[in-house]
Amino acid sequence: MDGAVEHTGYLLWVQRGAAVIEVLAVALIICFILIATIAWVARAAREGEFTLEHYNRYRSMLGRALLLGLEILVAADVVRTVALEPTLKNVATLGLLVVVRTFLSWSIILEVEGRWPWQSRTAVDSESNDM
Repeated sequence: MDGAVEHTGYLLWVQRGAAVIEVLAVALIICFILIATIAWVARAAREGEFTLEHYNRYRSMLGRALLLGLEILVAADVVRTVALEPTLKNVATLGLLVVVRTFLSWSIILEVEGRWPWQSRTAVDSESNDM
């Protein structure tokens, strides 16, 4: 009987831990979006105009916030799946989530930095200088 109670307590703490990780990810995304927005508006107000450079820097900050949040959300999914119910169905669902989030991460990196994640920054810089 004590084993069942200990197992239930373990599952409860793992579930809470995964939930805390998810809340942390959402809080970080929201905080970074607020910080980026305040910095963007303050910079534009200080310089008296909204320029394309301001916008690009803002987009870059938003993209990085989303990337960080996605990475932390993947960690929460891994904790929940591996520790709570490592069934074939749940692991397959986790795999699909990781594939979707990886694609989103790659898309964000391509949008923000103008390169694929596996490309070095110097290779992209030299290609853009050649054009």
